[in-house]
Amino acid sequence: MNRSLLKNFRRNKDLRACALWLLVGVSVLVCVALGACRRGQPALAITHVTLIDMTGAPPQRDMTVLIVRDKIAAVTPSESDDVPWSATVIDGHDKYLIPGLADMHVHLTAAGEPSGSREFMIPLLLANGITTVRDMGGYLDALLPLRREIESGKRVGPRIVLAGPYLDGNPPAFQPSLVVTNKVQASDDVKDLIRRGVDFIKVQSNLSRDAYFAIAETSKAEHASFVGHVPDRVTAAEASEAGQRSIEHLTGVLRGCSSDEPKLMREQFLAATGREKHVSSATRQDDWDGELLQTFSEERAHALLEEFLANGTWQTPTLVLLRNDAYPGEHQPDANDARLKYVPQAVRQRWTQNLAQLDAHATARDYAERAGLMDKSEYVVREMQRVGVNVLAGTDSPAPFVYPGFALHDELALLVESGFTPMAALQAATSRAAEFMGRSATQGTIEKGKFADLVLLDENPLADIRNAGRIRAVVVRGKALDRAALDGMLAAVERFAAAH
Repeated sequence: MNRSLLKNFRRNKDLRACALWLLVGVSVLVCVALGACRRGQPALAITHVTLIDMTGAPPQRDMTVLIVRDKIAAVTPSESDDVPWSATVIDGHDKYLIPGLADMHVHLTAAGEPSGSREFMIPLLLANGITTVRDMGGYLDALLPLRREIESGKRVGPRIVLAGPYLDGNPPAFQPSLVVTNKVQASDDVKDLIRRGVDFIKVQSNLSRDAYFAIAETSKAEHASFVGHVPDRVTAAEASEAGQRSIEHLTGVLRGCSSDEPKLMREQFLAATGREKHVSSATRQDDWDGELLQTFSEERAHALLEEFLANGTWQTPTLVLLRNDAYPGEHQPDANDARLKYVPQAVRQRWTQNLAQLDAHATARDYAERAGLMDKSEYVVREMQRVGVNVLAGTDSPAPFVYPGFALHDELALLVESGFTPMAALQAATSRAAEFMGRSATQGTIEKGKFADLVLLDENPLADIRNAGRIRAVVVRGKALDRAALDGMLAAVERFAAAH
């Protein structure tokens, strides 16, 4: 073979080798891509939608949100037309897109564990656009497996952050609780719960001062946040100063707005225990409520809110719960309330019994005082919003007639009635909730790289907050649940409720 032919042979051989390696490389990439598609979900695009991204920006019209697996891959004007040909497309014309909602106070195991939460609460939460929940007290043996099932993709459900059992005094107010009476128990219980995988610590009302401050100290040392009730023996200002991250139901807050808080604290235990034998505990409670209203001070209220603001103490007022407690007679079973069909019969019976106890032997004075306390609660929440105290949207579902899922929309409406703009109310259930949980990098707004938890609405929620409940579709972890799928979930809950 002459030198020229040999050179051409070698060059062709090199080209053939390069082509072979290129073919192998492309094949590998194709296999990897196909494998990724099989493991994940196909692309999803919501096109021509009005975007309310909860960053504080005004609504953006005619936008496209591209989702790949469980993340937002792009947010672009629809005119750019860069949707992959293989993507599933949801037409968002005349629709509004917001981030998935967070209910920041629920109890998933309160309706029976574990099937109650799976078959009753979780579908109702999803059908109402709730893609994240903060479980504020429950059975870890049920909650942790449930969270693993959802995170692994075995079950569709919201993201769950949780506390596990309450830390309370003796006797505890609710179950499941760990009784804490001293510093050793506080340290052991906080450390054990953290080891078991809780996200935060929940404190309850019957804790002694020593136990409460020991829990605060240990939580701080373990870099864990603690939240919950302000115990009866602790002031709201003290709880804020001790580092309690959030206060639930305004516990201790109205008392902290009194011009005579020390006296009210002393008398609170007489009202609760009936130690004055010649006066009924109910009468003592009535007197206490009346004195709380009479001594309410706007000056004291603003001083307390300044404490919250300085210490970064968040509030979850659960106005929907406070309203039911204030006006129990108005929230008895009503055949015209379409939501009742989703409540298991056993749960409905407990609800009715609970509210009947609130109404038993109630007088005109009781109703007037309840209404007055509700007015003061709404005033305090309005002032919180005005001065900048951080507020979260939570419901305490499934407390009596606090309907899981639906109740968050009631709470948003009550926040608006208390002085929030619709945008601020929605942020309390989206971006502010994410900020509180330390998850702003991954959720709470609609931005590239964040989790694909979204709610598609038929009407503008900024025009009327009730429109946040007019849901066309929910996207949870990148999986789209259209109206038919959501209706199917509701029908399944209705069947479960009828049988239980």
